[in-house]
Amino acid sequence: MSCKTKFKIGEFSQMMQVTVKTLRHYEQKGLLLPTATDEWTGYRYYTVEQMQKLKGIRDLQRLGFSLDEIKDLYDDESHTPSVGQIDEKIEETEQQLKTLIARRRNLLDWRNSRNEIKTMEKFSIQSLPEIIVASHREVIPSYEAIGPMCVKTIGPEMQRLGCKCTTPGYCFTIEHNKEYSPTDIDIEYCEQVEQLGTDSAIIKFKVIPAVPTAIVMKHYGHYDRFYESYTELFKYIEENGYKVVGSPRASYIDGIWNQEDPEKWLSLIQVPVEKA
Repeated sequence: MSCKTKFKIGEFSQMMQVTVKTLRHYEQKGLLLPTATDEWTGYRYYTVEQMQKLKGIRDLQRLGFSLDEIKDLYDDESHTPSVGQIDEKIEETEQQLKTLIARRRNLLDWRNSRNEIKTMEKFSIQSLPEIIVASHREVIPSYEAIGPMCVKTIGPEMQRLGCKCTTPGYCFTIEHNKEYSPTDIDIEYCEQVEQLGTDSAIIKFKVIPAVPTAIVMKHYGHYDRFYESYTELFKYIEENGYKVVGSPRASYIDGIWNQEDPEKWLSLIQVPVEKA
């Protein structure tokens, strides 16, 4: 008669390269119970057969089966998924693969766009594609109110409406004041979204036409110093034989949400132009 080898939970954990915490979790789920538990010491003991069962569990996990699905297989004493179950996992894996490929593509686009922003010259000439935006127009007391307006008003309402923003994200503001005012700034905030939605009292959806040519300038610093960049930008536009054909946009790349130092805030001023 053979004598079965028994392992304490620590030994079993070490040889099977599974944490004790994981083994206890499997035990709580009724998936892998110790062969015996010493009533005096509380020591849990495992056998060679349970090594084989644990290996089977881990193999199924690697194939995408959840612990609940694996428990069902062992409860049914099949231990092996059916062809139909395998086909379902193949289909799930294909969908996950498509999602991961799309995520990778979006992340690469996002990284590349940020690298382009960081490495481009102070001025650049770009085309701005037609986009769908969720917009919100409000008279705010100062430029400092842009951040709170986005966080407290625009963000929650866009989430409530189920808006899906593009990756990489693109947002900008357009000022509607006819003249400068340090207060009571009539500003429209636009954020690119994937599709038109239903307007609400706070958010309006619209299509922003493409801009064939725009002069884009990097602005570092607080928003109340935009005038410095506008001075330089419009001088560049005139000197290079362009004329302005649309309202300037201020697109926000880095700001109070990710940079404490205002000197590191990066905005892009985008002015639609054409050759004079």
